[in-house]
Amino acid sequence: MNNFEEYCTEFVQGVGNKEGAVSPVLTNSASFAYGTPETGEGIFDGSVKKPLYSRMGNPTTARLESIMAKMDGGIAAVATSSGMAATTLATMSIVSSGDEIISIGGLFGGTYALFDETLSRFGVSTQFFDVDELENIQNAITKNTKIIFLESVGNPNMRLPDISAIAKIANDAGIVLIVDNTITPMSILPLTLGADIVVYSTTKIISGNSSALGGCAVFRAINVDGEDKFKTARYADIHKFIKGAGKMALLPNAKKRAMRDFGMSANANASYQTMLGLETLPLRMDRIISSVEIIATELNKKGLNVNHPCLSLHPHHERYKTDFKNGCGTLFTIEMGTKEKAFKFLNATKLATLTANIGDSRTLALHMASTIYRDFDDETKKFLGITDGLIRISIGLENPQDIINDFLEAAR
Repeated sequence: MNNFEEYCTEFVQGVGNKEGAVSPVLTNSASFAYGTPETGEGIFDGSVKKPLYSRMGNPTTARLESIMAKMDGGIAAVATSSGMAATTLATMSIVSSGDEIISIGGLFGGTYALFDETLSRFGVSTQFFDVDELENIQNAITKNTKIIFLESVGNPNMRLPDISAIAKIANDAGIVLIVDNTITPMSILPLTLGADIVVYSTTKIISGNSSALGGCAVFRAINVDGEDKFKTARYADIHKFIKGAGKMALLPNAKKRAMRDFGMSANANASYQTMLGLETLPLRMDRIISSVEIIATELNKKGLNVNHPCLSLHPHHERYKTDFKNGCGTLFTIEMGTKEKAFKFLNATKLATLTANIGDSRTLALHMASTIYRDFDDETKKFLGITDGLIRISIGLENPQDIINDFLEAAR
């Protein structure tokens, strides 16, 4: 049975219409007419639920957001112009100058640069930790810590976090936990494990065919009747939104403290294309995860230096079997030893498309040190697991044996 069978009905029924146009309506308008000043006033004060302006939301995008929120068990979602925009929206809606972030995992180069270089220019500092440094993570929390940020799977170091354990640290300390779940939609449900916000680059496996740039942040509900970390003095900036929006507070907080002023809004065309990708996501994800294990295992048997948690020598193999029963996405890496050998492999492969994207219907490959991480210093690259010979592979929908044959030939 398909590991993601429960989502098949949900997605196709959520995207399609039962009356009129079956495909979602694409609302290609930057602005919306209010009709009367009374309606305009109501739209701006929130009492009238109609589109305000496409920078703040679009009917096509709203439909995508409702599906994404339901996928993760969230109360609301905000679609954005890219995955980095989703991460920026989630973090910038919470932090202010003088605040601190704890970041855990691989990390994707863009995320590391955002935290280490860009946010530091605005007075927000970040400490970085490996996924297994639980004691150090706990000890790093101060009165200024606002966010613990975590990747569900290290990209590209393929290390797996104990998400529940890290969520306990965050929740015991009253700190917001944001999980980048780009690589593992449906496989991992971070909100059920204790996260507060989940972010995605929908450009990747959710869209699945390199046609739509986008991102999304999904929010949990605020507990309006009991204790909630967002009601504490640490998050005083959000209290006005709790007062006005109740359990939905994280949605207006994100839109008014980030999207309105930074303008990382999703494009309606991209939202439409992303919904088309969602219709087949469960089928594609199931096949790709199966193929990843087959390919990684066979290449490893044939002598290639493959890094994936399905392999028994991986330090998180047992965690993979217990916490990642639905796989850990499309990725694995191959260590070729040197840049020259990596380039030789990449020039010899006939199936892999060389690009910085991941999660495509096609198999993708990239030499990491000379591309995404080329400007990082040696110490940072060592922490992130970037070596001169490292190649990141993102498996697609091709026949797995064809990929195996092609890679073994390229590695000769």
